[in-house]
Amino acid sequence: MAATDPAPVILILGDEELLADRAVGEAIAAARATDPGTEVYDLIGGKVEPGELTRLSSPSLFGDRSVVAIRSAQDLSKEVVTEIVSYAAHPADDTVLVLVHPGGVKGKALVDGVKKAGAHVVVVTKLTKPAERLAFVKAELKRAGRSIGADAAAALLDAVGNDLRELAAACSQLAFDTPGKAIDEAAVARYHRGRAEVSGFTVADSAVEGRLGDALEQLRWALATGTAPVLLVSALAGGLRSLAKVGGAPRNLRGGQLASHLGMPPWKIDRVQRQLNGWGPDGIARALQAAATADEQVKGGGADPAYALEHMIQTVVASRTGR
Repeated sequence: MAATDPAPVILILGDEELLADRAVGEAIAAARATDPGTEVYDLIGGKVEPGELTRLSSPSLFGDRSVVAIRSAQDLSKEVVTEIVSYAAHPADDTVLVLVHPGGVKGKALVDGVKKAGAHVVVVTKLTKPAERLAFVKAELKRAGRSIGADAAAALLDAVGNDLRELAAACSQLAFDTPGKAIDEAAVARYHRGRAEVSGFTVADSAVEGRLGDALEQLRWALATGTAPVLLVSALAGGLRSLAKVGGAPRNLRGGQLASHLGMPPWKIDRVQRQLNGWGPDGIARALQAAATADEQVKGGGADPAYALEHMIQTVVASRTGR
């Protein structure tokens, strides 16, 4: 879709909210590139009434251009769906209609109808594969005029996680704060050292690797800087589940086959395999039970979340060594 020539009817289809929001923004920007005075109507599907689209798309006495964006289009009533499908076949000249639908069965009549009428479709499904998220990180930094190596991108994913909004924010901050054109692994480590401690990743790594003193020190720092106890439990439980997944994988799988089987990127599998040293199935089971107990306690089942977290870490480290 050209920046100055938006399609009259645009269907944004998929369940990745960040990409859907960006697609709506791009449609609005394209309309305003043609007419800076374009008026925008941002509506929610369940609140759109019959006749509302007809009213908003009616020609203005002043010839103003408009964008009518309808989010959560799966919640539109049958009457409004019928109206929109009919409109899509003969859209108004001065209106851009943007429909945001998450996919799925609900509201499928709308999707099928506007597709048949010739709507421009933008697919924004969630990025479920590690390679897709790595590509997203690289694309984000390229948009900011920067570049990032594969190892640095992998390190960023490891520190931030899979949420695209958080990844986009992290990329933006790195691009703003890091000098030079290329962003390397050292730059990611410098910027996210504090974040990793606060988010619990460093605590989790120290615990599963058996470094009790480091894990307790990092735990106290995380609590002192305001990290929610439930997030610290979640980080450690995630690390333990990764141990269980990698440790229980078929021994005959290697490389890409193993990554595909586990649904994990190869760089993360390599890291977990190193952390598995000293762990057995019984120890992992005990550690996971300790994390589950701590989770209950920090969510109101115990009087002292800090004590519950320290006890969890001590149990995890002891489980690794078999004591």
